[in-house]
Amino acid sequence: MLSLILAAAAALAPAPAPAPAAWVELAPGGSVVRVVTTDASCPVITVDGRARRTVLRAAPASVPERANKAGVAGPLVFDTRVCELALSRRVRSASLAGVTLALPRPRIDRVLLIGDTGCRLKGSEDFWQACNDPEQWPFAVIAVRAARLHPDLVLHVGDYLYRENACPAAQAGCTGSAWGYGDAGWKADFLDPAAPLLRAAPWIMVRGNHEECARAGQGWWRLLDPHPLRPGSDCNQAGDDPVGNHAAPYAVALGGGAQILVSDLVTLSSGKRDDPAVTGALTGDVAWINRKAARGGTSFVTAHFPFNPVLWNGKAQSEVSFGGKPLASFSVPPLAHVRAMLAGHIHLFQYARFADRPTQIITGFSGTSEDSPIAPADMAALAGKPGAEPIRALTTITGRFGYALLQRHGAAWRMTVYAADGSVMGRFAV
Repeated sequence: MLSLILAAAAALAPAPAPAPAAWVELAPGGSVVRVVTTDASCPVITVDGRARRTVLRAAPASVPERANKAGVAGPLVFDTRVCELALSRRVRSASLAGVTLALPRPRIDRVLLIGDTGCRLKGSEDFWQACNDPEQWPFAVIAVRAARLHPDLVLHVGDYLYRENACPAAQAGCTGSAWGYGDAGWKADFLDPAAPLLRAAPWIMVRGNHEECARAGQGWWRLLDPHPLRPGSDCNQAGDDPVGNHAAPYAVALGGGAQILVSDLVTLSSGKRDDPAVTGALTGDVAWINRKAARGGTSFVTAHFPFNPVLWNGKAQSEVSFGGKPLASFSVPPLAHVRAMLAGHIHLFQYARFADRPTQIITGFSGTSEDSPIAPADMAALAGKPGAEPIRALTTITGRFGYALLQRHGAAWRMTVYAADGSVMGRFAV
């Protein structure tokens, strides 16, 4: 009888609150712990043996939906509290509720590269990716397998949230999928599937065009952007978009004379690419990158849009071109002293080495439906084609999801590219 009473009481008891999601991001000047919780106050973190309370970044709120490309209307519901705590790179240990947080090592030798991870639900294109099928949307599988590589750092090259419209009832592959730019969409498309990898290593979060203000920018600023959240940068008001759609570049030291220079080019997708204020800010960012890279050592540059993708010109196979929208209308100054550009946006993997520009690595193949072949597969495909002369090595992989690991070996850097099932698809010198 007692056991029956206890069982009944347990069944009637309220479900425990979900554990907070917590991770560490590399940020300007150090790192930041970010916590997403349903608790009424921000939690305490133990840092080098001392208790420190995180501070509120964004309170639960219902904010007006922006007019956007997806045609979605209605308020965005953020029912979680976002808290944070800035940390020096000198901090040795941090934990939340007894769970150790992954802090950056003084020397970072293993960098995991992923990008374009969300599940594409888009009514304007009548495109409905099968979010319920781990083979058709394998981001959760990739996060588990990639965490087993024990990276020192995860670099996500942008585009986290693709669930822009509700899945139609007739589409069995995504039936019942959460969607939208509020907490439900962010949880389903990123926070939940990324959880093993968020626990495994600190992250660099690069902003993609899906996180511009008119799309998922409000959630981006609440949840992921490493900069302080200030009035006017939250993407709530269209008049603030010039501020909300651009953040200053910053450097992440990898130790041993290497660094990653992080830039935000998302304002190029805002439709104001000819605005002198936009082009002036981005030209200034590139000048800053060149100054930082010129100081010596090994510099990688990351941005969502690839500066130098190798593409068929207009999807014709008669000649090749570099760049594409939205960078086509922005004249990028030359990048000197840069070893490689790390980017996404195009839904494939590409490694391209040139005679006269930094190596371009595109890892936009980690979950979002893959692009059809819009790029030459390899050097053999370029034989005799106009525009191919500056290319010294090329590998393009389409139709397969995956991730890549960039590793330091002494003064050299090498990259291994993995399929979603963990098999090796290629190895490259960087």
